[in-house]
Amino acid sequence: MANIPMSRLEQVIDRFDEVEARMGSVTDSDEIVALSREHADLKPVADKARELADLRQQLKDAEALMKGPDKEMAELASEEYYEIKEQLPALEKEVQLLLIPKDVDDKANIVLEVRAGTGGDEAALFAGDLFRMYSRYAQLEGWKVDVVSVSEGDVGGYKEIIASIEGDGVFGRMKWESGVHRVQRVPETESGGRIHTSAATVAVLPAPENIEIDIRQEDIRIDTMRSSGAGGQHVNTTDSAVRITHLPTGIVTTSSEKSQHVNREKAMEQLKIRLYERERAEKDAARAEARAEQIGSGDRSQKVRTYNFPENRVSDHRINLTLYSLDKIITGDKLDDVIKALIAEDQARKLAAMDENA
Repeated sequence: MANIPMSRLEQVIDRFDEVEARMGSVTDSDEIVALSREHADLKPVADKARELADLRQQLKDAEALMKGPDKEMAELASEEYYEIKEQLPALEKEVQLLLIPKDVDDKANIVLEVRAGTGGDEAALFAGDLFRMYSRYAQLEGWKVDVVSVSEGDVGGYKEIIASIEGDGVFGRMKWESGVHRVQRVPETESGGRIHTSAATVAVLPAPENIEIDIRQEDIRIDTMRSSGAGGQHVNTTDSAVRITHLPTGIVTTSSEKSQHVNREKAMEQLKIRLYERERAEKDAARAEARAEQIGSGDRSQKVRTYNFPENRVSDHRINLTLYSLDKIITGDKLDDVIKALIAEDQARKLAAMDENA
């Protein structure tokens, strides 16, 4: 790993000092909020950059003393020099990780979409398993899950379920889940004990605050329909559910809570999020070469993971990860083991790219 240039450390420290100084002088509320966020993002990086710069200086000072006329001092300096030399690589790597460019949406809330794929009733049951896994994981992380719309499977699970998840850094963790998830197991409906393969698709869309998307009234059609919410057919017997169709793109969003007014707001918010994701996808396509260095595009058509129940095995195909703890992963309790491995691999690749470009 190449050493981080001193100029890069100084750049981070100078920007942090500049932001901190401006925070004490601005009065505009929007600028105060923006500066506060940047300050919070920069502080851990600037602190570690200072620590690294100080340690490098200590190494230089110890090296100078080693070459001095005082033998006793030179001996002590030699011990300090080699101690610092051992500490530096770990700190260099820590700072390198902090300097990796972040996805601008990593801190955003998300819209999670889970849909049954190939496999009929078993696919719907698996979609239900996945949604429960994500709900439990969200609970462990202290996030809030709010179901937006749901279409239940004929024998359980979901044909489709859409939920918003709010919390600290949700998209940065959950973005790795987008794609096709495959399950191999003996379905409950299978009398012969044969293993079937089914699939469900997962899409994770960032929902950043204050999305600036211009939607013209003439570009949308709003329909009301009878609600059939998550609580079953008796949840609502009025035409309160709302469906919004964006005519230029064909994107359709729905919300099926009890209040038609709330449903209009939620469906419109969902539309903005999908249009925002469409813009992201277009930008990503333009940066296809850069994205090839990353683990995966997050495309919902990409097969990302297989859950093999007979072997209690989960395999993530993007990083050749295999874990024999499916029983704990599918409950959400050990899902973080998979996500952390994906994050670590992504960081390693980005570090390698930074070294090549240094």
